Amino acid sequence: MKNLFSVLLLGVSLSFYAQSGPPAGDAKVGDFYGKDVPSKLVKKAVSTDELNKELKSKNKITNVAVKGKVTGVCPKKGCWVSLATDSGETFFVKMKDYAFFVPTALEGKTVVLEGTAESKTTSVKELQHYAEDAKKSQAEIDAITEPKTETRFLANAIKVVE
Repeated sequence: MKNLFSVLLLGVSLSFYAQSGPPAGDAKVGDFYGKDVPSKLVKKAVSTDELNKELKSKNKITNVAVKGKVTGVCPKKGCWVSLATDSGETFFVKMKDYAFFVPTALEGKTVVLEGTAESKTTSVKELQHYAEDAKKSQAEIDAITEPKTETRFLANAIKVVE
């Protein structure tokens, strides 16, 4: 009985970690990840630069929709994306509670995100972890020696719009 329980526990544990990569999919216009973003919010979505300006006076903005072009997707699981801003900065997005993942085909698409934005300082260790996930070279990872203050977004939903 003890052995059977151990085997079942091991099987359940492995199933949680068995995801072998980002989900498959073409990320076509209209596709969404997490929950769907209502068309009313899509129309009200602000640009990443508008959101960054607003974050200078507030440290955190909840229930906001932002529109941007995806420049990167976590190749390991699809658990984060980065967006380009008009000013050339990176806008980093994680999925709330790891409730959903996105396909790598999302890279290059324009999306609307719904969720919470905040200005956050990311530690060197965390930045190196993301660089490792992005399959950067060891030299690029080792070159990360300073924390970075940036806009971070915690997405409840992501919808492909272009």
